[in-house]
Amino acid sequence: MNAPPSRPDVSGMRVALATVAQRVHIWLRFGAPQRIVRLDDWRRLAVFLPGAVCCRVSWVANDYGTIAWRLMVMQAATPVDGIQRVAGVTPGARILLRADGERNVKTMFGLIATIEAADIAPVQVSPAYWRTVHNRLAARLVPPAYTAERHAAYLARCVLVDDRHA
Repeated sequence: MNAPPSRPDVSGMRVALATVAQRVHIWLRFGAPQRIVRLDDWRRLAVFLPGAVCCRVSWVANDYGTIAWRLMVMQAATPVDGIQRVAGVTPGARILLRADGERNVKTMFGLIATIEAADIAPVQVSPAYWRTVHNRLAARLVPPAYTAERHAAYLARCVLVDDRHA
């Protein structure tokens, strides 16, 4: 009996990344994958554990210039979470934020840089904050700043919730 072809061991949320010169660039803006599997010269898979947060940016161009910008902040689901299907993400993810178009993506780059400048890791930001920013961008409103006070309140809430379940 023939053995099936070997495949890389990839469990958890798998995020496809790619680079094709002058055509496609899909990369992680932030996130700490458990590991990265190199598939070939231009494709990789970033593997995340349940609960991990990452930000994937996609830029696509053709002969006439840029045709698509997309930024998504996603959270790898646990076995009890509901997930959304996302192209290039297996089996799917909890979508915390989605920004389409150059203007929204560049706004998000600035917002993420501001969060990092405050010495806060974007992966530790409250999921509710990312959802709020998503809604504000969709309504064409200015997203709120993520302050140290807001972050401290989120961390305090995490401690209280963890104490209740212990």
